Amino acid sequence: MENNKNNPIIWADIPDVDVIRVDDTYYMISTTMHLSPGGVIFRSYDLIHWEIATYLYDILEDSAGERLEDGRGVYGAGMWAATIRHHNGKFYVIFVANDTRSQNVSFLFTADKIEGPWEKRKIKGFYHDCSLYFEGDRPFIVSGGGDLRLVEMKPDLSEPLPGGIDKVIIHDTDYVGLRFEGSHMYKIDGKYYIFMIHWLRYGSRRRVEACFFSDKIDGPYVGNNILDDDMGYHNAGVAQGGIVDTPDGEWYAMLFQDHGAVGRIPVLVPMRWDEGFPVLGVDGKVPHHMEVKSTRPDYVYEPIVVSDDFDYAPGQPLHHAWQWNHIPDNSLWSVTERAGYLRLRTGRLAPNVTLAKNSLGQRTMGPVCRGSVKVDVSNLREGDYAGLCAMQSNYGFVAVTREGGENYIVMLTRSVPERDAHGHFPHGDSKPGVERERVKLDGDTVELSIVCDFRENVDVADFYYKKNGEWVKIGTQLQMLYTLDHFMGYRFELCCFATKESGGYADFDRYDIEVTD
Repeated sequence: MENNKNNPIIWADIPDVDVIRVDDTYYMISTTMHLSPGGVIFRSYDLIHWEIATYLYDILEDSAGERLEDGRGVYGAGMWAATIRHHNGKFYVIFVANDTRSQNVSFLFTADKIEGPWEKRKIKGFYHDCSLYFEGDRPFIVSGGGDLRLVEMKPDLSEPLPGGIDKVIIHDTDYVGLRFEGSHMYKIDGKYYIFMIHWLRYGSRRRVEACFFSDKIDGPYVGNNILDDDMGYHNAGVAQGGIVDTPDGEWYAMLFQDHGAVGRIPVLVPMRWDEGFPVLGVDGKVPHHMEVKSTRPDYVYEPIVVSDDFDYAPGQPLHHAWQWNHIPDNSLWSVTERAGYLRLRTGRLAPNVTLAKNSLGQRTMGPVCRGSVKVDVSNLREGDYAGLCAMQSNYGFVAVTREGGENYIVMLTRSVPERDAHGHFPHGDSKPGVERERVKLDGDTVELSIVCDFRENVDVADFYYKKNGEWVKIGTQLQMLYTLDHFMGYRFELCCFATKESGGYADFDRYDIEVTD
């Protein structure tokens, strides 16, 4: 495989990245919020091509919110902004879940191998956007927003060390809406470095990457902005992430960039050292094309999104490209009851697709992608919906519904409420979707499709059903919006839910995804 690629390196939602190298292998962790399984870790041998290596957990907290049974779920919360480290032969991951803030805990996962098994523990303290650092066998955590705090932990990381270092080491006074956060701490050639992001008050008025350094772990720290570039893309600054060296001694930063409705996507940036201070990019700019020497030149990577014929053996797990929208009810889905099909049964009633139990999805990808599925709806009940959703808060849904004993193909969108003073949608939505068009379905099977166009932030989706071998557009074009109540790029999700009576089900045949330029 060629070890070169255009930047950004992956045009899909992989935010809040942290990266390490262990021998010849790079690992990268990213936020997964409300999804199950969660805590995704990617693997690479060249920092450019990546595949999913593992997940940390199937269930983070078995709560009503995590199960999507509280009328709102944990959209925009759940697991995010983790730190990953490898120390004395063991992997460590620490992060917070915003739905557990009141518990004043963070989550610590440890494993001897990246594939696990991963042991979960709760540690005392809520460490927002944290970075783990080991000084010998003394662990430290840097975390916070605006005021970045360094806390020395007990050797087992269970809680702060009594009498240990606990102080604010960096204070941000130059920001617009976003102060220093996203800390990543390292010790290199005897100096301590903390990389972070903030939003400039003046000048470019966008997110930038900053770095502060010190000769002592507890400061004083001094520094400045080290990257202020949007790659010519809508003033979306490339910032936040970790740094890593190659076996040959080259350095890179793995950051991310807001790319509209597809989400926050990873960008690889070359880095060099100038008298002990990091210099990112080339002449202050992020290259649009990257080449990095591979440690395994002949390695073939698994794709991050996949087509699936649902032909699974008993006990075989779903392909790891799939994630459930919140914790699933495993009694209500199967890939073996009918060979070659994903069967989704309805349980409790749901008013709309965002509150539907057991929706199964994958990332969308830019620049343009099409998700398609064939569904057998012969076992739907009155008021059921089954189909394919472009999922975010402002969703679009093409589906079949049963009404008066007849099947209808429908296209629905969210009844979008007014935004608050900060431009955000409120959490939770109990209103039915707005039906934009319906067409009577003759028969019990139909192919459904959604095409998402993310080029230059146009962010539109069109919805289709197949008739006589041709795709026919239905409903309205969706203006996709990246909103902070979900805080996630759009996903293709297979959904089946009941609005009147439970007990129906739909059988989904082969799911296909196509990504084009």
